[in-house]
Amino acid sequence: MTIYRSTAPEVSATEETIAQRVFSRLERNPDKVVLTDGPSGRQITAAGLVGMSKAFAGGLTERGLAPGKVIAIMAPNIPEYPAVVYGTAWAGNTITTVNPTYTAPELQHQLNDSGADILVTIPMFLETAIEGSKGTGVREILVFGEADGATPITEYLGTPLAEQAPVDVTNDIAALPYSSGTTGLPKGVMLTHRNLVINVDQIMASFEPVEGETTVAFLPFFHIYGLEVLLNLYLSEGGALVTMPRFDLEQFLTHAQTHRTPRLWIAPPVAIALAKHPMIDQFDLTYVRQVNSAAAPLGGDVADAVGARLNCAVTQAYGMTELSPASHVTKPSDARNGACGLTVASTECRLVNPETMEDVPEGEEGELWVRGPQVMKGYLNNQEATANTITPDGWLRTGDIARIDRDGHLFITDRVKELIKYKGFQVAPAELEALLLTMPEISDAAVIGLADDEAGEIPMAFIVPAGDAPSLADVQALCTANLATYKQIHRIEIVDAIPKSASGKILRRVLREQVA
Repeated sequence: MTIYRSTAPEVSATEETIAQRVFSRLERNPDKVVLTDGPSGRQITAAGLVGMSKAFAGGLTERGLAPGKVIAIMAPNIPEYPAVVYGTAWAGNTITTVNPTYTAPELQHQLNDSGADILVTIPMFLETAIEGSKGTGVREILVFGEADGATPITEYLGTPLAEQAPVDVTNDIAALPYSSGTTGLPKGVMLTHRNLVINVDQIMASFEPVEGETTVAFLPFFHIYGLEVLLNLYLSEGGALVTMPRFDLEQFLTHAQTHRTPRLWIAPPVAIALAKHPMIDQFDLTYVRQVNSAAAPLGGDVADAVGARLNCAVTQAYGMTELSPASHVTKPSDARNGACGLTVASTECRLVNPETMEDVPEGEEGELWVRGPQVMKGYLNNQEATANTITPDGWLRTGDIARIDRDGHLFITDRVKELIKYKGFQVAPAELEALLLTMPEISDAAVIGLADDEAGEIPMAFIVPAGDAPSLADVQALCTANLATYKQIHRIEIVDAIPKSASGKILRRVLREQVA
């Protein structure tokens, strides 16, 4: 067995909850503005964030909604979002973060699976929230602001809860984001307080301090990248955030210029814009010294183009929701073309042949396995998926094919898992296939990801018609009515049969070869 171990100093586990970790830093400088709403300029100080969080925790406790309850939040990035996250944790509850572009059926699945008691949203999404809550255990819908049919969140701000509610940081679930893992439908990823706190320490061991920095937060807080790196890391390390409810290139550049942002946290589609869009030249980005891309692989040529244009270091990081999320990050001084980073502190890696389950020789490619304190507790309500992902001795199978060079840099080269990565978001082929099979015009279907310069991958469907074949417009209308926009089918091909193994498994490799 060949184990690649981190060369960074070990990090020690603490008994802090994620709320305690963030509050301990915020309370050192209570008057500092830590959150600014990009569109309006509305600001929240450190003391204001802590106060609102503890008041929300108090309100939940007074209503018998603590400890051990699940609070769902479906909202864009706004300054009040973290108060719900940390207030939930302070009360000893679990936060489940919902993609605000979800349709009612997608929301209903997550609410039912997570067992959520309360749903927090904004007036714009209230119609979907009400429809998606039907048939679930949600007892009340709260909104930021006011809207008919929902309770203003201000009514839930009770007497501030003075102390952290009792929590077992090793076993109690702090966050329950949803991920498709290596295959299948979205599953609740159980991340403990220790997972989140120690991953902040692991990341910071490979980055310069962020104290005093302001960065632009367009990466969605419902996604583990935004939740951990922007909210948990920046707020617990003395940084500040300018929130953007949706990505807009001009606004993003304006905020970066105004706040003299030294680091930009992005995904590959934004890197392409930074490399090629003419608008970039209209802004002063001389303060930027690092651009970090994650959520999907970034091509070395694009990274080089961004670095040359902005005169800064361009780095990548690797992780997944099940890793809280980081297992590999890159210091600006260690940037290497096409590499995803070096193994973070207190973490081990292996490269394994996914067919033989034997470690591959050094220098060869294999499935990346990771072991460390940031590995999730497991998937909620799904022991089978957990057992298929985490080995009995604690190795998490990532489903990504990788190689590690002699200096320890990780390169992702392929994917064992079936997931499609569209602009950094996970799209599960099984979810699209199940939806397609509800159409009377379709007798069988399979979905794969096609390489795309802008999106990374786009979903393509192979369809066996049951009579007259449906058009691409018909298929897209079905997706629009039932799924988030990033799960849209972009291309279809009508076929006589879907290639399958003897056991009935779709042979996606054969479909990819046909397209190629």
